[in-house]
Amino acid sequence: MNAPLRAARVATFVYFSLCGTLMGTWVVNIPAIEERVGISHATLGGLLVLLGLGAFVGMQVAGRLTDSLGARVVVPATGVLCSAALVLPGLPRDPWTLAGALMVFGFCNGCLDVSMNAHAVHVEKAYGRPVMSAFHATFSVGGVLAALVGAATASAGLSPAVGMAAMGALGIAIALVSARALLPAAPTVADTDAEREAKQAPAAKRSRTSGRIWTLAALALMVMLCEGAANDWSALHLKDVLGAPASTAAFAYGTFAATMTIGRLLADRLVARFGSMAILRYGAATAAVGIAIVTVSPWMWAAFAGWALFGLGLSGCVPQLFSAAGHADPAAAGANVSRVAGLGYVGMLAGPAVIGWLTHFTALNHTFVLLILLCAITAVAAGVLRTDSDRTRRTRRTRRTRELAHGSH
Repeated sequence: MNAPLRAARVATFVYFSLCGTLMGTWVVNIPAIEERVGISHATLGGLLVLLGLGAFVGMQVAGRLTDSLGARVVVPATGVLCSAALVLPGLPRDPWTLAGALMVFGFCNGCLDVSMNAHAVHVEKAYGRPVMSAFHATFSVGGVLAALVGAATASAGLSPAVGMAAMGALGIAIALVSARALLPAAPTVADTDAEREAKQAPAAKRSRTSGRIWTLAALALMVMLCEGAANDWSALHLKDVLGAPASTAAFAYGTFAATMTIGRLLADRLVARFGSMAILRYGAATAAVGIAIVTVSPWMWAAFAGWALFGLGLSGCVPQLFSAAGHADPAAAGANVSRVAGLGYVGMLAGPAVIGWLTHFTALNHTFVLLILLCAITAVAAGVLRTDSDRTRRTRRTRRTRELAHGSH
């Protein structure tokens, strides 16, 4: 593997970590900003919808820009913009100004999110083996870094604006320094027969590709809705349903996040061996088992095990969907990733709200039946990721089974 490609992979890790750190810095400062602006939890929830709306629009814009200008231009530009925009939510003292600040920050974050994922697809293609899941693990590591830095700035008595400005300035420097290592364009490797056919495909085949992209987007919505529900309701489940102390309940989300990160660090090797379809199918099935345990178990430690399985199962799902979208049509990788990521982000935001709405009709743990159903549907629909290598692998496995059965006779 040549040095420029290795450098591009390292730079992609850096941008994923940067994106996670910037978003995490906003998240850890939410309580202080909420108190200073003087808004309720309900008002904050509405403002977070605006952040999500800005991110969705940014994803659609960045996807097309990345395809037309190249990731080497768009990724560092959006990294700088997102870093600069981080300070905005730390400045307002009224809800209206905060609303505008969150929309701008969300827009810039969505742009960075899609452009770096599109570049990750190019890196993965050049490597010729799965590397996408590890990038997403690095995003989670960025969130951990943000929590540590946020705790340090808070203990030092710094205001949110100062801490966020400092992190934003560091982010600008990182985005600019890392830009040179990015791939100049889509990797110049020989096209496969399938890719050559895709470039010359008739309208009917392009329509099928578009339908596949929207199927991937629907699956991303379901998987990320499950992630969003875990983010906001895992700790409350242990506290309100099982009666755990708040200090103990907090570990529910920590368990989920830890296994999610570990799973993403391991997923690439598993994809290389078993294929992306298997990771999505068995990962979603594992997640369904995990959240089922959470739903029915009256024991706190069983609930921890359930949340751990839920995170482990979901960990490899989203990277496979993003990767499949990016590889479906190399000439439109950015636009396709933006569609899948955009609808997935809608699911991430909708998850907490949907679960909250269902609690008006049933107990919190019973609302998780919806998550079981979504994971089951994802497992059943995982065949959308089937590739030629999956078919070859299945044929070889069938042949070996027949040979063993014949030999036993």
